[in-house]
Amino acid sequence: MMAFNEGLRAHLQSGVTTVCHAWAITRADGVVFGFTDHDEGLGFEGIEFKADTGLSAMALQQSTGLSVDNTEALGALSDAAVSEADIEAGRFDGAEVRAWRVNWADVNARQLMFRGTIGELKRAGGAFRAELRGLAAALNRPLGRVYQKPCTAVLGDAACGFDVTTSGYSVELPVEAVEARSRFILDALPGFEPGWFARGVLEGLSGASAGLRGIVKRDLFDGGKRVIELWQPMRDEIAPGDMIRLVAGCDKRTETCRLKFNNLLNFQGFPDLPGESWLMVQPGQSGQLGGGSRR
Repeated sequence: MMAFNEGLRAHLQSGVTTVCHAWAITRADGVVFGFTDHDEGLGFEGIEFKADTGLSAMALQQSTGLSVDNTEALGALSDAAVSEADIEAGRFDGAEVRAWRVNWADVNARQLMFRGTIGELKRAGGAFRAELRGLAAALNRPLGRVYQKPCTAVLGDAACGFDVTTSGYSVELPVEAVEARSRFILDALPGFEPGWFARGVLEGLSGASAGLRGIVKRDLFDGGKRVIELWQPMRDEIAPGDMIRLVAGCDKRTETCRLKFNNLLNFQGFPDLPGESWLMVQPGQSGQLGGGSRR
């Protein structure tokens, strides 16, 4: 259990207090935002906590054991802080949130009161409402091994173990043309056969879509150009000339793991698992169980 800050304890026991709250939001791309409900800005832990952002928080529900702590944060949308475009692009999805009670006259007297992530995030009327989920929320997810024929790993994760930066499995290049944020016209890429990037990832490296990702639906040649189509449009604008990264796709089959990635030792599926039709097999009359005819 975290010890309570003695400086803040003494201040609270003095009877005359100068306390406020401060919040830090750290997005997955590393960008950090600081907010405070004090009328002047604060600074500690290398973060500038701005006072003119209009952010406030509701009462925090905390409990012992594995119960989930939760609260909500309310704030105004602005280009200088949390913008509607960034929310629409999903840049704040799952962002880490920390909240402190601080003596604004001496910021060293502070106590971390909440740590968690942003859950559901809504916006309307120039404001946003963010659900804040405590660290215990991750324990509510169902976990366990799934027994199925296809591989259950994600290409490049710890279970898969394949290095997607290996030469021949990813490429960085500029976009030549874009249609509806979901169809990309690129250089022909003759070193990659058609369909090589199907089920793979397209990641924005520059421009408004930097850091955003999309799943590739189709990868084909058309008129001497390479055409990449996504299942869903990118969540922010991507313009001709912006740099993107394409990562090879995996269809989770044993043959693909062995022939395309040479990674069969890390295959996380069960290719010999009987299908559902096995349940409908009638008893054999011959009594032979060696894999031959069951007549």
